Amino acid sequence: MAPQVILLELGLEFETALAQVGNFGTEFLDVNPKGRVPVLAIDSEIITEMPAILTAISLLRPDQHLLGRNDLETARVYEWLNYLSGTFHGQGYGALWRPERFVNDPNLYRQIQEKGMQTIKQCYDLIESKLGSDKRPFAVGNSFTVVDPFLLVLFLWGERIKINMTTEYPVFTKWAHTLLKRESVCRARDLHFKL
Repeated sequence: MAPQVILLELGLEFETALAQVGNFGTEFLDVNPKGRVPVLAIDSEIITEMPAILTAISLLRPDQHLLGRNDLETARVYEWLNYLSGTFHGQGYGALWRPERFVNDPNLYRQIQEKGMQTIKQCYDLIESKLGSDKRPFAVGNSFTVVDPFLLVLFLWGERIKINMTTEYPVFTKWAHTLLKRESVCRARDLHFKL
């Protein structure tokens, strides 16, 4: 959903194709041999991995500063993107939802999932602290960046796995509820749920 938010934020036209996660056919694997989503096609170029995709979309309209308004903000954007994609998504939710990526022995899946949940909670704790200490409406600087919709997706995933986000992460919840009112977010959610 984060790439769709950014595409809509920039007013760019795009088509969305649905892939069956965990059961990719040969057609998809021909496009992305990594067997992971999301995938972005720009002209004849295929771009994979969330930080790269969000960067590629943002560079189509650099005047919108979705990668930050100065060098330090850009560094902070990449700091967030790498943490969210590598640690939070890859190690946390990856372990929770796809333990078979970490070990071959199904007897160890439960342990991997428990460790994933531990990582997820640590990530939510860090985000709660960071958003609380910065007291800004956005994750980086004072304007919307590619980090914001990525964080929002992870907030929604917390609700999906039955974490009481309102009680456990009130700062993150307030921040997310504000972002959920943004037009590009509303439109992306409508599109996402239609798929």
